[in-house]
Amino acid sequence: MTISHRVGPLFTDLYEITMGAGYFARRMMSTATFSLFIRGNSLQRKYYVAAGLEDALQEMEISRFSTEDIAYLKASGIFGDDFLDYLKSFRFTGNVIALPEGTIFFPGEPILEITAPLIEAQIFETYLLNSIGFQTLIASKAARCIYSAQGRPLIDFSMRRTQGHDAALKVARSTYITGFAATSNVLGGQVYGIPISGTMAHSFVQAFGSDYEAFKAFAEIFPHNSVFLIDTYDTLEGARQAVRVAKEMKVKGCVPLGVRLDSGDMVHFSRQVRKILDDAGLEDMKIYASSGFDEFKIADTVTKGANIDAFGVGTNLGVSADAPFVDIIYKMVRYQGRDVRKFSPGKITLAGEKQVYRVMDESGVYQQDYIGLRNETVQGSVPMMESVMQDGKIVRPLPSLQAIRDRFNDCFSGLPEKYKALDAAESYPVKLTPGLEMLQK
Repeated sequence: MTISHRVGPLFTDLYEITMGAGYFARRMMSTATFSLFIRGNSLQRKYYVAAGLEDALQEMEISRFSTEDIAYLKASGIFGDDFLDYLKSFRFTGNVIALPEGTIFFPGEPILEITAPLIEAQIFETYLLNSIGFQTLIASKAARCIYSAQGRPLIDFSMRRTQGHDAALKVARSTYITGFAATSNVLGGQVYGIPISGTMAHSFVQAFGSDYEAFKAFAEIFPHNSVFLIDTYDTLEGARQAVRVAKEMKVKGCVPLGVRLDSGDMVHFSRQVRKILDDAGLEDMKIYASSGFDEFKIADTVTKGANIDAFGVGTNLGVSADAPFVDIIYKMVRYQGRDVRKFSPGKITLAGEKQVYRVMDESGVYQQDYIGLRNETVQGSVPMMESVMQDGKIVRPLPSLQAIRDRFNDCFSGLPEKYKALDAAESYPVKLTPGLEMLQK
């Protein structure tokens, strides 16, 4: 299933359209190439996970200025009728080369490059930065959470605090790409085919007046899918009442899935609750934990020996609290057969149409990346960017979410451990090829 709403070319900054009008007035219709990349490493991310390409390709393929769009632009009083007439037949006719979603990449490396008539390439800048930037931001943080959890399942609990419903959907998708087991976002489950997960809130317990009454009611309604929230009043007493209900259900042939902790000292309470469950012969019941988790809190909790089987990861993930943006850039690198670059202090770009080349050892472990010319040969390397759109059309069926997830797993397994660490001091080596270096000079 896909989301049915239209985004459209008005999802852009005004200056993209005013530049388009300027190009149109000067008949600057020649082919341009723009490169999309993340600048620098200011957010202390040693690697990123490419995400958001599917949305970008689908939008570029179908995007048109509607009658209402043209009327709105005309009413602004900014644009002339000849340019508005041009926009009536506007569509993207260019080519795109990109890193497939789920690919691990590094600062400075192009995520995608677009080659198209200048106005077409310019108009989509804002959408690409927004869509790919956000989804890559979330997927990259989610990958760090997966690493910290050391094999424990993670569930996306973020939707109630993400910045808008669309962001919540993209978080569900981006986290699933990197290995999250499920999402609490029911619409996200429907749209993307992601498993959904959820239990009860404290209000459910309060509405019944006691832990026992609430747990018993829930277990009777969901005999095969019960997880009890045990910390509304007293965590350990809540665990004992969960045991009471579980034993009653066990007689009927049903055992609750587990209990959930949502407050307090997770290490201390998880150990105490585990003992209560085990002493009652309920070793199969799991302990789930939520409340403020991200890669740092997960790592700390696991390192200290908490008896937690799975984590619900919410706000800090959904808004990428420690690094709420990426410095993602979209810059022209070639126009009208002429390679171009920017020399602004601190913002120098690389001229020319490019490719990312990855060198791996015999086991598939990453050794070195090179940014090179598009058609350059780098011995012993694998080119990472693929042709995904030609003449404005997607060139092959888009991969399933599971296929993207599998690609991430393959890529992540090839990334050396020293770059996965949350406090990694060393940056993965990325160099320019001699050919690309010469072009800059």
